[in-house]
Amino acid sequence: MVLNRRSLLGLTAAAGAVSIVRGCRSAPAKTPDVSESGRVSLEELERTAARPVLNLDGLDRPIVIRSLELLRVKNEFFVRVRSKDGAEGVAVTNSRAEYLHPIFNRLVKPYFIGKDARDLEKHLFEVYRYRSNYKLQGLALWCPVAWVEFAVLDMIGRIAGRPIGHLLGGVVRREVPFYVASGRRDTTAEQETEYLAGLIRETGARAVKFRVGGRMSRNADSIPGRTEALIPLARKKLGDEVAIHADANSSYDPPKAIEVGRMLEDIGAVYFEEPCPFDHLEDTKRVADALTIPVAGGEQEYSVRRFRWAIHNRGLDIVQPDLQYYGGLIRSTRVARMAAVAKIPTTVHISGGFGFVYMLHFASCTPDIGRYQEYKKGAEKYAGLFDPPLRISNGAISVPDGPGVGIVDIAGLLKGSKPVV
Repeated sequence: MVLNRRSLLGLTAAAGAVSIVRGCRSAPAKTPDVSESGRVSLEELERTAARPVLNLDGLDRPIVIRSLELLRVKNEFFVRVRSKDGAEGVAVTNSRAEYLHPIFNRLVKPYFIGKDARDLEKHLFEVYRYRSNYKLQGLALWCPVAWVEFAVLDMIGRIAGRPIGHLLGGVVRREVPFYVASGRRDTTAEQETEYLAGLIRETGARAVKFRVGGRMSRNADSIPGRTEALIPLARKKLGDEVAIHADANSSYDPPKAIEVGRMLEDIGAVYFEEPCPFDHLEDTKRVADALTIPVAGGEQEYSVRRFRWAIHNRGLDIVQPDLQYYGGLIRSTRVARMAAVAKIPTTVHISGGFGFVYMLHFASCTPDIGRYQEYKKGAEKYAGLFDPPLRISNGAISVPDGPGVGIVDIAGLLKGSKPVV
């Protein structure tokens, strides 16, 4: 009998909670195959995604947006929003503001001026229609929209005296276990395992993620033989206590992805991210169906309907909207709610150094976030923006609990800033 997701689930159900192993290591068990045991209907997913997200209790007066500014301080970009009543909020963008600022200034910012911030959920659709912005579908549009959303949520949270997690449905956790990610492909297997070990020492992480394949490379490795050497060596050098994730960044066709996935199963990896080109939904499903290791994806996704397809058809075992590329916390919460109906975790992807803070707020209010969330080396420089400062303990990061995003001193953060026009 060939072991794959479907046969594994049948055996697991029959045995109670039996662990199926390949080689000498146990692969993580997948969540129940909803498509086999009563697929969640498209209609139910649609209804779930359409439910209101924001908790605006007590906010009875309009919060009219007076201004939005895209600002730069050295190499970092920020969005500041101010209301007619003098409230303000701030967002820290990713580096794509360097070249997406014309879209922000010309096609996104004008829509929001004069609007009631309490209607933010409606605005996320209306800005999509505004000046035919839907023709820009993708991160070119949704990153600027996300920056506005982050800033507006920060402002609303400050007015209400509540953290963002409360606005998005209620805080369910105060700290978040994390993995530390290596973004490198220029290393040999030996160099990469040494680098990963260093990241663990520096951050206290109990989990890591490394890259396999060559990135959108049609099965080519970044260095010939690197992936096949790295996977077993990482387990050998890092030890059994370290949880391992692997990201292919769209490197493989299904046969090669399945081959690499089997190697990851042999070392008991947590998940295999984006094995096939991100828009090859059927190919990714084929890989997910063949493997016992969970297959994750969604970093490049921009469409709620495509996420709905992946969830309905069990094309992914873990969904990963990027909080900036996908357009913010509200849209990502809608994906998480659909995934939850199908018993699929939502482990968001993050972009930008400060992006891990938005991940913390998302994780604080999303019941099933999977085992670990991403933390990027160098992000510790932001810890002091909060009171109390963010802390790492036992491989987990604390969630900011101040109002809005939790930054204490907006004026200090933006000191010396200049408008980006």
